[in-house]
Amino acid sequence: MGVKKKKEMQVTALTICHQDLETLRSLADVEGKNLASLLLHCVQLTDGVSQIHCVKQIVPLLEKADKNGTCDPSIRSCLDILAGIYLSLSLKNPLKKVLASSLNGLPEFFLTEAVQSFTSRLQEELSTTDVYSYRKVIDNISSCMENFDVGRAGVSNLLKNVLHFMQKSLTEISEENRKFAGNHIVQTQLMNDLSVGTRVSVMLVQKIQDFQTLHVRISSSPTWQSMCGLLSIFTKFLIDDQLLQTIQSTSGLAVILFIKAMFHPPEEIPDLISSLLLRSVDCTSIPDWFLNCCRSLCCADVSQSTLLFLCQGTLTMLDWQNGRMGPSGEALLLNIVHVLFTLSSQIKESTLELFFSRILASWTNSAIHVLESSSPSLKDSLNGNSSIVGKLLEYVYTHWEHPLDALRHQTKIIFRNVLQIHQLTKEKSDSEASGLAADRFICELTESLLRLEWHVKGKYMCLGCLVDYTGIGHILALAKTIPSQILEVMGDQSLVPYASDLLETMFRSHKSHLKSQAVDSTWIDEWHETWVSPLLFILCEGNLDQKSYVIDYYLPKLLNCSPESLSYMVKILQSSADAKSGSYNSTGALGALMACLRAARAHGHLRSATDVWRNLVSSARIKQGLIHQHCQVRIDTLGLLCESNRSTEIVSTEEMQWIQFFIAYNLNSQSPGVRQQICSLLKKLFCRIQESSQVLYKLEQSRSKHEPENELSKQHPSVSLQQYKNFMSSICNSLFEALFPGSSYPTRFSALTILGSVAEVFPVPEGQVQTVYQLSHDIDVGRFQTLMECFTSTFEEVKILAFDLLMKLPKTVVQFQDSEKLQGLFQAALELSTSTKPYDCVTASYLLNFLIWQNALPSSLSAYLQTQQAACGDGDTSAIVVERNTLMVIKCLLENLEEEISQAENSLLQAAASFPLYGRAHCITGALQRLSLNSLQLVSEWRPVVEKLLLVSYRLSAVVSPVIQSSSPEGLIPMDTDSESASRLQTILSEIQPRDTNDYFNQAKILKERDSFDLEDLNASVPDIGASAEIKGSKERKTCDVTAQMVLVCCWRSMKEVALLLGTLCQLLPMQSTPEPRSGLLTVEQVKEIGDYFKQHLLQSRHRGAFELAYTGFVKLTEILNRCPNVSLQKLPEHWLWNVLEEIKCSDPSSKLCATRRSAGLPFYIQALLASEPKKGKMDLLKITMKELISLAGPTDDSQSTVPQVHALNILRALFRDTRLGENIIPYVADGAKAAILGFTSPVWAVRNSSTLLFSTLITRIFGVKRGKDELSKKNRMTGSEFFSRFPELYPFLLQQLEAVANTVDSDAGELNRHPSMFLLLLVLGRLYPSPMDGTYSTLSMAPFIPFIMRCGHSPVYRSREMAARALVPFVMVDEIPNTIRALLAKLPNSTDQCFRQNHIHGTLLQVFHLLQAFSDSKYRLNAYFQQELADVAVCTRAKLWLAERQNPCLVTRAVYIDILFLLTRCLDKPTKGNQPALEHLGFWGDIRRIISRSELITGFPYTFTVPGLPQYLQSLTKLAISAVWAVEAQAGEQARDIPISFSQLLESSFPEVRLLTLEALLERFSTAASGLGEKGLPPLLWNMGGTFLMLAMKENHPECFCKILKILHHMDPSEWLPETEHCIHLTPKEFLIWTMDIASNERSEIQSVALRLASKVIAHRMQTCEETRDSMVPTLKQWVRLVAASCGEHLPTESRLAAAEALTSTTPFLLTSPDPVLELQDTLALWRCVLTLLQSEEQAVRDAATETVATAMSQENTCQSTGFLIPMADDLGSFPWSM
Repeated sequence: MGVKKKKEMQVTALTICHQDLETLRSLADVEGKNLASLLLHCVQLTDGVSQIHCVKQIVPLLEKADKNGTCDPSIRSCLDILAGIYLSLSLKNPLKKVLASSLNGLPEFFLTEAVQSFTSRLQEELSTTDVYSYRKVIDNISSCMENFDVGRAGVSNLLKNVLHFMQKSLTEISEENRKFAGNHIVQTQLMNDLSVGTRVSVMLVQKIQDFQTLHVRISSSPTWQSMCGLLSIFTKFLIDDQLLQTIQSTSGLAVILFIKAMFHPPEEIPDLISSLLLRSVDCTSIPDWFLNCCRSLCCADVSQSTLLFLCQGTLTMLDWQNGRMGPSGEALLLNIVHVLFTLSSQIKESTLELFFSRILASWTNSAIHVLESSSPSLKDSLNGNSSIVGKLLEYVYTHWEHPLDALRHQTKIIFRNVLQIHQLTKEKSDSEASGLAADRFICELTESLLRLEWHVKGKYMCLGCLVDYTGIGHILALAKTIPSQILEVMGDQSLVPYASDLLETMFRSHKSHLKSQAVDSTWIDEWHETWVSPLLFILCEGNLDQKSYVIDYYLPKLLNCSPESLSYMVKILQSSADAKSGSYNSTGALGALMACLRAARAHGHLRSATDVWRNLVSSARIKQGLIHQHCQVRIDTLGLLCESNRSTEIVSTEEMQWIQFFIAYNLNSQSPGVRQQICSLLKKLFCRIQESSQVLYKLEQSRSKHEPENELSKQHPSVSLQQYKNFMSSICNSLFEALFPGSSYPTRFSALTILGSVAEVFPVPEGQVQTVYQLSHDIDVGRFQTLMECFTSTFEEVKILAFDLLMKLPKTVVQFQDSEKLQGLFQAALELSTSTKPYDCVTASYLLNFLIWQNALPSSLSAYLQTQQAACGDGDTSAIVVERNTLMVIKCLLENLEEEISQAENSLLQAAASFPLYGRAHCITGALQRLSLNSLQLVSEWRPVVEKLLLVSYRLSAVVSPVIQSSSPEGLIPMDTDSESASRLQTILSEIQPRDTNDYFNQAKILKERDSFDLEDLNASVPDIGASAEIKGSKERKTCDVTAQMVLVCCWRSMKEVALLLGTLCQLLPMQSTPEPRSGLLTVEQVKEIGDYFKQHLLQSRHRGAFELAYTGFVKLTEILNRCPNVSLQKLPEHWLWNVLEEIKCSDPSSKLCATRRSAGLPFYIQALLASEPKKGKMDLLKITMKELISLAGPTDDSQSTVPQVHALNILRALFRDTRLGENIIPYVADGAKAAILGFTSPVWAVRNSSTLLFSTLITRIFGVKRGKDELSKKNRMTGSEFFSRFPELYPFLLQQLEAVANTVDSDAGELNRHPSMFLLLLVLGRLYPSPMDGTYSTLSMAPFIPFIMRCGHSPVYRSREMAARALVPFVMVDEIPNTIRALLAKLPNSTDQCFRQNHIHGTLLQVFHLLQAFSDSKYRLNAYFQQELADVAVCTRAKLWLAERQNPCLVTRAVYIDILFLLTRCLDKPTKGNQPALEHLGFWGDIRRIISRSELITGFPYTFTVPGLPQYLQSLTKLAISAVWAVEAQAGEQARDIPISFSQLLESSFPEVRLLTLEALLERFSTAASGLGEKGLPPLLWNMGGTFLMLAMKENHPECFCKILKILHHMDPSEWLPETEHCIHLTPKEFLIWTMDIASNERSEIQSVALRLASKVIAHRMQTCEETRDSMVPTLKQWVRLVAASCGEHLPTESRLAAAEALTSTTPFLLTSPDPVLELQDTLALWRCVLTLLQSEEQAVRDAATETVATAMSQENTCQSTGFLIPMADDLGSFPWSM
């Protein structure tokens, strides 16, 4: 919103040598008008920007001199000096470009002199011999070639020397780089030099005109020798995998370019390069110079990266335009793509993958160039049906979901280019004659894309390209509802950008298409219907996420495309808003209206604010929106007021009033997201006020001179400014009032954040700047005290906001006159720093920092300073005051901490109870973090403090580490009493120590007996370990309970603070690089000590809190070390890594590494060492470590110890979870998965456990973080082709493992043989899914897996059979599913077979079921092919119908078979081509009716619940029976005798499973009918069932069934069933009501809440219909009031309170707001108290439901008349005995 000030340009001033300066002085004329005078003036300036203005005057001066027609010697000298200046400037200095630009404009007369000057100066540069100065010379050559004619001419003159210099410099820099192997800081610089040198060499050949004609091809000529030398250097770079890939990439370009420049004849170049790429070079037919330079490229064993970069060089450097390379060029093009496809499956590294995608995209660009004038044979090779295009599309489909954004972007380019290639391969006559419909390739592509699920990101990208290519008409014809489908997806944040971009592409295309075809303006109606109507539906009815994303992403784009649509949207929404304004769970039309207006105003589609309020929406609507129940409506209405596309738009009086109204009600929002949006929008408003006030000030000044006609302000500016001031003051008053003691966290957070924005937007005025408001003017002592009290909040965010606000205020506001109060404040901070409540030490830290920065410390502290004069020195006084204050406070805290550590060494329990040590350390860290430690002035005072800090940290750690490093820190409490504290503690700790080694896996633990320590004695002296221990403090005697938890908290928090303190010291303090530095505060030895400390604690701590925080500090240290110029420090992480890897490998029993607790801190230690490795390097440490760990994690033959394997698996898990390693870890995923799956077969539990954890991490790493409750949601799945293209090594491994598993499962013996890996294998395979895009071009076919997965379905383990069925689905293509199902059904036994296994039958049926389910969910659902295939499957199913009948004794298999029948009935219930439904035609319903009529549902059950599978069978059978009943009911004219079973029979079943399913089905119908969503209302079958449900309610004893019956009665109209109570259940309506209330008061929560809702509905019905019985109902109503009041307690479940709120809402018109009150005042007030109680609930849902009650009360027509009743009621509320 605010206008950002442009940064001032920083330009380094130019300087010249003394000799040139003297020359200029001697040549300058007295008047100062010649060139020498100008240059002398220029170099004497110290400001670079001023020098730029001087340089720009050179050419005009020389143009005057040119008229004389002579070249003055002084000008020649000046041009020589100018050449020297140009070459001395750094590459990025703007002066260099300005000078080049000026010299480009030199008069022709001086050009020759200038070129000579440049040539001679450049020649001097080229004679440089220092390796580290080469880069400057190379940069100068580069800048001379770049848009600088004089420089380029100079380089051309010296081409021989320049080429020789490039050869020499690249050779020497390369040699220097080799010498410094391991020093990555120096290496990074040198490799950067190599990269630049290579680029400049390429530039030389490209930019020097007629390069080939400049030199004669004589092998003895120096130029030719240099060219050959450079070519051999680039060849070495290209094959050297130790160099950065950017260097290899540039070298690939250089090699091809040099070959192109040197090889003769040029027609043979394509063939030569083809032979290089295909590794088939004939050495006898190529020149010797080429063989000498590129011998390594002619070998057969060229690396993948070399081939890849050669392809890149070929595509970039050869001229592909207009078919200039002829047939050999076309052959080369095809060879390149075949090489690329081969490399595609071999490349694993993420950076190479990215290069590959760019190169493949580059190939498609080259193909387009060639096709524009190519031979027919090439067009045949590249048409839509060719294998090359198929493989390109396959690449797109397998990589469009890749984690790297850049790679996904390349797939979009490739797809777009494929469409263009296809277009170019079509004959012109074809494309003209046959339109899009006849283009089979495009039609199939579109259909397959539309069949894809919407969670696939690539779908959006490709559809967008297709719309650009074909227009929108074709897609809308295939999928008319596509706008709604895409808008539905916009609730998922990850898909929103893709969806909104596609929608924009589509609606813009549709608009231009309709516009071009239209004769009048009616086209806009069709456009609105297609794009705007679905949007309005989402805005009114969509869920919250969906609406907010649509508002942010889609709505602005739509309005930008068609601003005129706003009036259409507003018109529709205005009329809808009159009917319904929305509720707490729906924004309604009002919300949609506000969202549209907000977006329109923010994007400039509304001219001014006044137009909005006057013409489009009323003031009442705005207020309604500002306090709407739905948070999104409130935010949108506020956004409408605050946001504007013009940052200087005047804020109107009405807007200010509405903002004040909004703030009064919205500061306490419970949602963090809503709070942040409120604060952000108000900050935008404040920016508008500040910036428009500046305009008003200028206007006020100009009005004094003349009266302008300005639309900005219709009143005098001074009036507006005063209104602004009053408004801001009023806002701040409201905010400070909200900070009263005890105010809630949300209120404080909002108020402090908004006040912080005010302080930031309206700064203290400096100079001439005027500001309309200053917060400091409104802060008095009381408000200052209020802000200080915010430090006492238990929420750290509140402390931070209060501290930041106080720091923004000028120091004059924050003044302490009272020295006693000052001393008290400082003393309070010191006491809080030793509090046992952790949040108190945070308060102390902020309080001390505040006192430090406000220079408000007590004078007594100055004794801690050695140099009292420090504050009076030169420099920034405020900075040195802060530094001095920080130093004093840290010294004071250190002194106290040392004393407390000494006491803790005597008694840790005393420390934990009286003065936990972590508070002091936290305050020290807090003080250091706010100080700029790199610019300290009191260095001599800081050095001893830093030394002392380190020593104290180590001492503190030594005190607490025994607890943290013990085997079970959570339960350890060294119970020391005063008399024997030291010896007892030592005894326990020494007892712990020997048991903490890794012999855990080899031998049982034996507790050592000790003479000096007896367990019984301990029990006698300390009967209860958690008992009270009396602790005598050193300062006062007090008794307090010390539990193990208190000791542990004290210890791990102390360790945490030590780690953070040491990490902060490493990060912030300057290190010493020389023995006697002036500024360095940390010596090399100290840094090494800190490293050793972290190593010890990470490798020995057992408490997760302790080692996780030590890790945080250690990461800071390793990041510093990796950037440190000191080589010994830089190599420390590598040294530590090798040491720990050796320790892991040796598995010495005496090792301190923890083999339990997931290796404790060990994975963190290695993670820190690897994650801090520079990402732009080769990541060598990661590569070597992963190789070591994967070899250790695999199965071992050595049975002696599995500890290294456990460690390796745990460390791998941590590394795969580390997001900082990013894509660099992906190449090792396949090996990690192998290790996890093989580790699962280990006989050692620890290995299996670690393997399981690793496997779980890998599943997340591969398939993404779980984004939904559905375990197998497609958002966390991957297509088979994508999975195996990313991890090709897993294909043979998984296949081999699966075969082994299948062989053990399918043994003839029939015994239970469970292979441990089966679960993991099926889990992975089950996460894959088939894609319509899977083509035939992938080398990795899914087919081999299918038979093995089918055999896994024969497993004796039920869960394994289920998983095998799920895993089979992704491997069968959708088209193949019907055939596969038929094949599986054919394998099932016939009823006459004698011998069969039920496990095999069950596994096969499950596979049929899941395949059928996948087929029915597919996009084929509605076409004729689908129906025919399913009809064929139904025929095959009927052949095995005996499996559903009593002939099959197994209920489990019967249940699955019935599920299959049920699925078929669901899919085949639609009539085809006007015939009767396929099921009836096949006689299928007859079979189903027969199964049901012969089933146990009719005949009764001979079973008990002990029969396996009975519940499952009952559920399946009931579902089928219900579907049969609905099917008969749906067919008009059918007779009742055709119904196989009635609902009454099902409801009378003795099995609750049957009743429950039936009741659920009925409840769904009744609730749909009640809500009015059903098309036809209730079916006749369900009419007059009230009596049935009443009788069921009386006798039902199953809780869930009973609950469902009450819900059904609640959904039914009471007038239908209430009169029947007497006849059916012998209870009057009143007695039934009492019975319902008794249920509500006695039953468990869900039944209680349903019964309360039912009772309330009955009461509402009775009150509405039975006027005469109102008085007789009073006693019953009193009981109901008590019931509602009892349901409102905060301790009750949410469901109970929601029911109470609903009950109150439904009875509001009769009991709460009725003009003729039925209840007594006391009862009415009790109900209102319930409403108020619910409005104050902790649960947002309950508060929202209670708001509905108030809204209903306010909207009642009779509310106005009842005011007379409500006002006395309000008076009585004060005296009412509240119990809330």
